[in-house]
Amino acid sequence: MAELSPVLKQATPVVATRGEGVYLFDADDRRYLDFTAGIGVTSTGHCHPKVVAAAQEQVGKLIHGQYTTVMHEPLLKLVDRLGEVLPEGLDRMFFANSGSEAIEAALRLARQATHRPNIVVFHGGFHGRTVAAASLTTSGTKFRSGFAPLMAGVQVSPFPDPGHFGWPQEETTEFALRQLDYTLQTLSSPEDTAAFLVEPVLGEGGYVPASTEFFAGLRERADKHGILLVVDEVQTGWGRTGKFWGGDHFDARADIVVTAKGLASGFPLSGIAASHALMEKAWPGSQGGTYGANAVACAAALATLDVIQEEGLVENSATRGKQLKSALEDVAAQHPQITDVRGLGLMIANEFRDESGTPDGKTAAAVQQEAAKRGLILLNNGAWGQCVRFIPALVVGEQDVVEAVGIWEESVAAVLSGA
Repeated sequence: MAELSPVLKQATPVVATRGEGVYLFDADDRRYLDFTAGIGVTSTGHCHPKVVAAAQEQVGKLIHGQYTTVMHEPLLKLVDRLGEVLPEGLDRMFFANSGSEAIEAALRLARQATHRPNIVVFHGGFHGRTVAAASLTTSGTKFRSGFAPLMAGVQVSPFPDPGHFGWPQEETTEFALRQLDYTLQTLSSPEDTAAFLVEPVLGEGGYVPASTEFFAGLRERADKHGILLVVDEVQTGWGRTGKFWGGDHFDARADIVVTAKGLASGFPLSGIAASHALMEKAWPGSQGGTYGANAVACAAALATLDVIQEEGLVENSATRGKQLKSALEDVAAQHPQITDVRGLGLMIANEFRDESGTPDGKTAAAVQQEAAKRGLILLNNGAWGQCVRFIPALVVGEQDVVEAVGIWEESVAAVLSGA
């Protein structure tokens, strides 16, 4: 009998048999509030009727039309529609399946376009699990350990994380930019640096937002030295942060945007966007892949974009995000072990630390597990697993937030009281 790999650790014991909106149901039809959204993937909720209908219709027409062999209608329509939402100036797309693949496509384009070898990433960033993507990842050793040597040409500079450094945002940003200059002076000369790669909000790193001043500093240095700014919007895109792109909060002005996760409501689809002038610098034959831009996934992405626009889900993310953050802050105010509630839109983390101020992954994990027992599915993040994150589907309603925070409050109290 075959079984799953023993190193695949499940965050909860739930075996889901169906999903609807922000809910999952098990074989006994027990309902769970799913505030993970498949790690930010099911942006329109589980099985949104419009997405289901689009996928079902496409399955009956064409499942796979390999897009370097033949074109297909859902792909052409999707490219056209993305022109409505892509950041200004980014008008060429390449599609793949996963975030890691898209990151590697951005890496390849940056190196080929600039003829430079090095990439500067920022501490706490998560960019994927494949060898190159893991080499760019610094949110935890579990993503990059045990299969060295990793890819060369990667240098790490600080991300402006006030909680980690213990300074105000302005001071932390100034420090991060000074250290970036030091990195360019001592580790990777501008003439060797192809790109800066950064998340607008650290994902696995603990949902730490960047700042407008930090992105302005990145843009200034990129323009001065001919370095490309690559913004990883895999988790922050498609309305997750209360704006369509996470970088919109900070006037990011990317040269390359990487997208995946919420793009197709659960169907595997990812991509990179760049300007025509930049994309044409990619070497012929350097972009491709068997399953990229799958016809059913593209149809689902078109339906996802329809739902986001028709139902005002970006605005809902901002509104419900404010409600959620405020309610979680009220819970945190009752428990000194929760030292921070942070994030943007529907991307909120609660950080646990012990009496000495040390990140407390053990307590965070216990609360996450207690919440699952009570019907609320959550995930941990942060370098020590010290954060519990809330990432519900963008269709989440006011009462869903009230219910989720009520379970959270009970779970925190139960664990911290030793009940």
